[in-house]
Amino acid sequence: MSNSPVSAQAKGAGRVSGEQNSAVGEQVSSTPTKVAKRSKGARLKSSAPSKTSRSSKTSQASPKTPAKTSVKSVAKPESRLAMVRRARRINRELAEVFPYAHPELDFRNPFQLLVATVLSAQTTDLRVNQTTPALFAKYPTPEDMAAAVPEQLEEAIRPTGFFRAKAKSLIGLSTALRDNFGGEVPGRLEDLVTLPGVGRKTAFVVLGNAFGVPGITVDTHFMRLARRWKWTEQDDPVKIEAEVAAIFPKSEWTMLSHRVIFHGRRICHARKPACGACPITHLCPSYGEGETDPEKAKKLLKYEMGGYPGQRLNPPPDYPGKPAPPLGTS
Repeated sequence: MSNSPVSAQAKGAGRVSGEQNSAVGEQVSSTPTKVAKRSKGARLKSSAPSKTSRSSKTSQASPKTPAKTSVKSVAKPESRLAMVRRARRINRELAEVFPYAHPELDFRNPFQLLVATVLSAQTTDLRVNQTTPALFAKYPTPEDMAAAVPEQLEEAIRPTGFFRAKAKSLIGLSTALRDNFGGEVPGRLEDLVTLPGVGRKTAFVVLGNAFGVPGITVDTHFMRLARRWKWTEQDDPVKIEAEVAAIFPKSEWTMLSHRVIFHGRRICHARKPACGACPITHLCPSYGEGETDPEKAKKLLKYEMGGYPGQRLNPPPDYPGKPAPPLGTS
């Protein structure tokens, strides 16, 4: 029976099916092996920290470091006492830099100083000093100026700018001096501010330099530097005056004003401060707002600090700079 054709066919079929099964088996068995290898590799890869996971862990752990750095980098706010001490030291050191600080308007009496100060609005003291010699020659007293023809007075003060408004103020204050104060400039703040065109700034210039009454002159230079030095955060001149007055002894007010204004005109300019040539950088919280290179900063210095003439045609005897030239001269 075993040698029958049927059995031979069955055996051949068995061999074929066995070969097919073995081939299929190889395919099936090989597939799981590759999958297993891949899954094992995947497990190995997944077990290793990826760049993303490392960065995410770093980012999770990093907040502690910046927090410590930020705490160290934040400067402790300056106390009131420290600010006052620094402000007074600035005043002392400016006194050494500018021992010759003075009012930069030429005048011989309180009336001339009052008129010159009114004219100095929106212009330089130099231009006023170049204009007033001819003006005072023509109108030497309040009575003379009160009787001036407006058009002629306007022409006399034209170089100072805003001459119509200034002429009106000069005639008005001269008339008030003639009628209310016997032709004399009063020596009290409450009287001076009643005069046309005279505010607190003008009044303190006159009081401090013509009568010896202490006062703080808050002009544009003083306002700028008081804010740069963190003496105040105010914008209003009256408030700045009050806050600065609380820092310094009353006896220092007038000279403090001169020193600060001198520094503002010569070194600590509005648009481009000469930080690299400033003698008080170690006391200035705003250092770096201007040119810090010493050679470049030196070229920014003005008036006697830069080797140029000053603003007065007739400066005090101890002034180290050159007198300003008269109007119309080079």
